Amino acid sequence: MMSLLEQFVKTNDLPEKYKTMNQADLEKKAKQMIDELGSKVYIPGHHYQKDEVIQFAHDKGDSLQLAQISAKNTEAEYIIFCGVHFMAETADILTSEDQKVILPDMRAGCSMADMANLHQLERAWPILQETFGDTIIPMTYVNSTAEIKAFCGRHGGATVTSSNADKMMRWAFTQKKRILFLPDQHLGRNTGAKMGIPLKDMVVWNPIQNNYEGEASEETKVILWKGHCSVHEKFTLENINSWREKDPKIQILVHPECSYDVVEASDYAGSTQYIIKKIEEAEAGTHWAIGTEMNLVQRLKQDHPELTIHSLNTMMCACLTMNRIDLPHFTYALEKITEGDPQNIIKVPNNIAKEAKLALDRMLVQS
Repeated sequence: MMSLLEQFVKTNDLPEKYKTMNQADLEKKAKQMIDELGSKVYIPGHHYQKDEVIQFAHDKGDSLQLAQISAKNTEAEYIIFCGVHFMAETADILTSEDQKVILPDMRAGCSMADMANLHQLERAWPILQETFGDTIIPMTYVNSTAEIKAFCGRHGGATVTSSNADKMMRWAFTQKKRILFLPDQHLGRNTGAKMGIPLKDMVVWNPIQNNYEGEASEETKVILWKGHCSVHEKFTLENINSWREKDPKIQILVHPECSYDVVEASDYAGSTQYIIKKIEEAEAGTHWAIGTEMNLVQRLKQDHPELTIHSLNTMMCACLTMNRIDLPHFTYALEKITEGDPQNIIKVPNNIAKEAKLALDRMLVQS
């Protein structure tokens, strides 16, 4: 029997021809196979994907939005999810049993999602209960594993998106006195502050040390899991000050996964969809520095030549895991489907999927 490492290497081992084929030939081959498969295949593409892959997406969007659209596309036998692992898991949870969700490259992941695992959460939960009693509801950003979503579902909690985090936190406070917010401390802190919760009433839980960072007290309202987005945390107050000094007309637009000081110093903060809409509605000639993933910033720049658009951090690179899927892996995934031997199928165990869906449904009911 192959080890997990051997299985992982095997699923990502491209045939030699895909390593040497030029982009034009890959694009031609991919298009031919998509045409051949027709309605049997559906390709959702996350906003952060490379242009070479996103060009083939039937729909572009955020992770949950794409999973929901996939679920509605009942004709499709195969969902080739151009995103990352947790997104493909959510798509599998929401789609039917006879649909197969495929992730072209199994290395496509999310460092934030990896910062909260079930072992850490189950180790932390009794300590949190000992401190606060049965007054905590667990809430998780959709950028988390199916196991973390399932834990929240099992304990009466729900998922949140960057678009509805404040609405869902308000709902959570109707259920319990306190919230454990996973896995992104910045989205949790920024949302809590937006709701008027003082920073002193939010405490960080360190899952590595398995203890609080700071003082947990009766006044504590939000327990923030110590996780973050490795891309959005790279935008700094210094970046903002530098742009304001260079360009007095600049408007700063950031994602709420950025740190609290960055969000507070920005002109606007909101979800990926909010950022896109803000730029689409911007007055021609305006200047923008955007704090989010580089592929999206570059695409917005290309789509809106009437605006002056920069990355808030000019030294920023694209997310190495969100950006993992490339044209060779995508085309190979199509080929394996046409051969009747689909690879990299994402399948969430039924017991986990059932509880994770509880967390997702509690959010969707509020939407």
